[in-house]
Amino acid sequence: MGRIAVWGAAGVAGSLLLLTAATAGVVSSVFGGGGSCGGAVTVPGATPAGLSAEQARNAGVVVTVGERLRVPVRGWVIAVATALQESSLINHGDLGPNNDHDSLGLFQQRPSQGWGTPEQIMNPEYAAVTFYEALLRVPGWERLPLTEAAQKVQRSAYPDAYARHETRATEIVTAYTGGTLPVCDGAPISASGWTRPVAGTAGSGYRAADRPAHDGVDIMAAKGTVIRAASGGVVVRVRCNVGGDSWEPTGGPMPCDRDGYPGLGGCGWYAEIRHAGDIVSRYCHMVRQPMVRKGQTVIAGQPIGHVGSSGNSSGPHLHFEIHEDFLAAENNAVDPVPFMRERGVAL
Repeated sequence: MGRIAVWGAAGVAGSLLLLTAATAGVVSSVFGGGGSCGGAVTVPGATPAGLSAEQARNAGVVVTVGERLRVPVRGWVIAVATALQESSLINHGDLGPNNDHDSLGLFQQRPSQGWGTPEQIMNPEYAAVTFYEALLRVPGWERLPLTEAAQKVQRSAYPDAYARHETRATEIVTAYTGGTLPVCDGAPISASGWTRPVAGTAGSGYRAADRPAHDGVDIMAAKGTVIRAASGGVVVRVRCNVGGDSWEPTGGPMPCDRDGYPGLGGCGWYAEIRHAGDIVSRYCHMVRQPMVRKGQTVIAGQPIGHVGSSGNSSGPHLHFEIHEDFLAAENNAVDPVPFMRERGVAL
């Protein structure tokens, strides 16, 4: 199957060490920060269910390389799913008449299309690094469905095949992370790529009997507590909303810059993030203008604002909503508690 060339001849000739350093630079430039998260990946006490020793070893290489390069955990799942489809996590050499052109290794990468020499591609660590490098160069990869993100890298003749491996790949990654992955600032990220937006206790629930129009859940936390993106995506709205009126940030004083009260109406300072599959998360009542801007790409666990009590609020908390459509509206809101639970996160 066809493959996309990711660098020229000079890059192919470079050493794995230099390539790793270059890729780390890509990660830093895209997601910010530097250094290693350290200690996130642990070797399971037993081979992950259903894998041979060879498959488990190769999966471990893919996950460990992703952790070392600080690729968000969603990228690990994409990489493992891709390797499941391309090679069943077996490091295949030349299969003679059964070979697809000159494809080799875990990701069936082709020397003729710039992925490296046959010897390099047959090194699972090298193959994983090159896959991640290509993935990170895909604009908005973290908000694409898995099969689309993998296809942007692989250019497969069977572009829909990767999706069927998503559940299995998530299980495998979970086996190597104990269910969650601590990112560098300590926010726990599930293998599905979601995280709790704020540390706090439960308040008002979704559309409770006494509040049937309450389209989210309230998480009680002290004023100034960091609010994090629940998953990777693109910020689609940053707004001040009070008493039924809304304003875009102006850089000057805004009605949301003070505490609100019950009956005032409005979300106060809030932000919305669009995730893969057109899921939208909404974060309300921030103490001041969100830290992010419209059009900005964020990763799961990234700080986006601080808990406050602006708008229709009786005290500091995060009002958190999930909508199953890019155009977030009352008719497409869903209960965040089971939604997050299905993704490995307990609110």
